[in-house]
Amino acid sequence: MMRTHCGPTMLCIASGQSRRARDASMILWVAISLAAISAGLLTGCGAAPRSKYYQLTVPSGAPPAVVSDAQVRLLIGNLSASQLYREEGIVYSRGTEEMGTYQSHRWVEPPTQMIAEILLRELRDSGRYLAVYHQRSNTSGDFIIRGRVYDFREVDGSSIVARVTFDLEMHDLKTGATVWTHYYTHDEPVGGKNVPAVVAALDKNVGQGVKEATASLDRYFASHPVK
Repeated sequence: MMRTHCGPTMLCIASGQSRRARDASMILWVAISLAAISAGLLTGCGAAPRSKYYQLTVPSGAPPAVVSDAQVRLLIGNLSASQLYREEGIVYSRGTEEMGTYQSHRWVEPPTQMIAEILLRELRDSGRYLAVYHQRSNTSGDFIIRGRVYDFREVDGSSIVARVTFDLEMHDLKTGATVWTHYYTHDEPVGGKNVPAVVAALDKNVGQGVKEATASLDRYFASHPVK
């Protein structure tokens, strides 16, 4: 039987080849790492600007100016809307069909949620109702207010306006009947050619619309007292 014997020379050759392979692998790894770092630096130089976030003005929650003995408990339900207004992008429109959102300017919450919160705070701060809550599975009330937002956007034309359109309706939770409705639409002039000016105009428009809605609701209960 023949036996193969690797002498010192062959072992030395094998060891040298192994070291050269390890050295080559190390050089390749370093080259790949440097390339990745360089790509990251280049990408950082061309990165998109940081996003800016905006919110609508929520009533301060000051003690109510009117303290009423009304026993009405109101629930504020969800406001429905198209997908654009259920996300945080600030919407603009040009012409009659083109619409889009700003990439680096966003709301802190979807417009539907912000408007519902302003409505709740305005009604609660009025002092005319026993309680005003968001609709939850563990809350009860006498009436529920729901609605839909149709417009909440910048409209570019011969001039720039902030358009807000929504409707609200109140249902009697005992009978299921719709007992009150309110429709609001208005174009508020924008005082500048930048996004903060658009936000300020939308904020003013929503505040006006909510105040008109709450005044209309007050008139309803004045003429339809709850016993």
